[in-house]
Amino acid sequence: MTHNPRDGVELSYDAVGEGEPILLLHGSALSRAIWRGFGYTKAFRERYRVITMDLRGHGRSGKPDTPDAYSMNTLVADALAVLDADGAPRAHVGGYSVGSRIAFSLAVTAPERLLSLTTLGGTFRIQPGSVGQLFFPEYDDALGQGGMAGFVAGWERRMGHALDPQTRSAFLANDAPALRAYLRQTEVEPAISEESVAAITVPALLMAGTRDPERLADSRRASVLMPNATLVELPGRDHGRTLVPAQPVLEVWLPFLAREASATS
Repeated sequence: MTHNPRDGVELSYDAVGEGEPILLLHGSALSRAIWRGFGYTKAFRERYRVITMDLRGHGRSGKPDTPDAYSMNTLVADALAVLDADGAPRAHVGGYSVGSRIAFSLAVTAPERLLSLTTLGGTFRIQPGSVGQLFFPEYDDALGQGGMAGFVAGWERRMGHALDPQTRSAFLANDAPALRAYLRQTEVEPAISEESVAAITVPALLMAGTRDPERLADSRRASVLMPNATLVELPGRDHGRTLVPAQPVLEVWLPFLAREASATS
């Protein structure tokens, strides 16, 4: 456990393994447990020090219930505080969904802290209404009236299938008022400019599902703008299934990390 030095919010994290650090950032309404549950921690810990954190408002981290507590600058400061607490001056950074937006922001504001950047179902921008498009339009009312159970039921209806058990469990464990505040702030955060994205020179791997059209389009655009980025499309995956199953993702991600480790050794 550590805390953000700006506002004192507690940040819960784990670190296992030895080697170059890799910081993994989960998506909205999830927790650091997904990386272990889906098999990513086990795959990485053999060669890397795997740092997984609960974003504020999620898991065992502090849960402010006001939107201004969830600005992107604050989320970036949270990630840096965790790296500092673990004694990691630089790290590979990988993020899913909003974790990718944090990772992009880290690459823009603190490039000296990154060894590489990996995004999964990610984007460097979000437009008004994007949260409703990603989940379902009535998500805010669902959180206010039905809590997390109402939110999960609404999203499953929108997708037309049940969430996998790990993701469903992670969503249901959330605090609805904190998540509502977090998502409201997410909607109004400004995009990272294309000029700033083009200035990201850290080696990058951008992955998105072929059934996740908005995030795939944004990943394609970022891969064109960034000089050292590789785009990988994940066949048949929508946003909720970006990480599952893990093996096809790891078959791309692990060699990418190994190449970057060789290049810097």
